Amino acid sequence: MELTVNGAPAELADGATVADLVAQRAPGHDRVAVARNGDVVPRSSWAQTALAPGDAVEVLAPTAGG
Repeated sequence: MELTVNGAPAELADGATVADLVAQRAPGHDRVAVARNGDVVPRSSWAQTALAPGDAVEVLAPTAGG
């Protein structure tokens, strides 16, 4: 399926979840936040939150600095 991840077109397998996307895009990052279509997806819901064609997803990792 086609969707947008961090503003860029992306292709994921049909039936992919937020957890699948995070595993693919941010492996090893245990501190990321995810928003799907403008709504924050709680980490506890990642495995149950299916993505759909056309979704806009932001995967954000905190950065240090000032």
